[in-house]
Amino acid sequence: MFVYTGGDQVVPNDVRRVRIDKSVKIIPQRAFYGREHLIDVEFHDGIEEIGKWAFGRCILLRSVKLLGVKIIEERAFSFCGLTDVEFGVELETIGTAAFLNCKSLRNIMMPSVTIIGYGAFSNCVQITDLELPEGLETIEQFAFSKCERLSRIAIPLNCVIGRDDVFYNCPKLTTVDLVGGIHNTTASLHLEEWRNEMKGEINRINQVLRDTTSPQKTPIVRYWMESVTRRLDHYKAEHILLLKEATTLLELALWKAKIEEKEEKEFVEGMEAKRAKIDIQSKRNERRIMSGANIVIKNVLPYLELK
Repeated sequence: MFVYTGGDQVVPNDVRRVRIDKSVKIIPQRAFYGREHLIDVEFHDGIEEIGKWAFGRCILLRSVKLLGVKIIEERAFSFCGLTDVEFGVELETIGTAAFLNCKSLRNIMMPSVTIIGYGAFSNCVQITDLELPEGLETIEQFAFSKCERLSRIAIPLNCVIGRDDVFYNCPKLTTVDLVGGIHNTTASLHLEEWRNEMKGEINRINQVLRDTTSPQKTPIVRYWMESVTRRLDHYKAEHILLLKEATTLLELALWKAKIEEKEEKEFVEGMEAKRAKIDIQSKRNERRIMSGANIVIKNVLPYLELK
């Protein structure tokens, strides 16, 4: 096991197994370039950046876990023998041609990435299924070109596809799914008609891609994403208008109910006042009967307050 400590350390040409020392945060450019016997690298979670060509042409390197890495620079793993790559949640940028010509690469786990650069995974001919994260913002030109077996991608709706050749020469690409909150948003739309139309528009891409020629697949995906966005924005705006109308009606109904409640209260209080007055009169009559007098003259008996 060769322990790599960075700096000016020279990596032997015949190195087979490497452990990256905890002190290393950045693997500099060409640090392991052309080490054709290298089969295993033990990374640690504190590595933040992989420099240009750092592992280029490591043809026997099969699997890497880059759980703490934020930036993978230009051609960092190009022409490698990789089959599996696992990224962590810190990943921000995959640079130009970072995994170019990794012809054995099948599995890519990307829970987070913001930018996928020019030709980043070009000619990765074994990739069949691609799950892109919700936070992805930009896919640059030729990023997945010549991925000849790629049949499905899952992509966020707000991602910007830089050019019409991102999926150039991906003849088997026939399925596109959307990731993120769009399905919940669609399900929450006020009218069933709107929900059905949105679902139809979302599914439309998978009906047309099968009959689309390879050079036209990226433009079709781009136009479809723009169409879905426009329609969703329209229905969201209509939804908000309906909510405002409903809120106004509710406020009016509550206002009316409050008035009616007040009137009812005043009516009840009036009735109680009348009943109270009747009760007082009844008491007076009882007193008159008990005293044997038919008339009580005001102020003759000072302790009786008559009103």
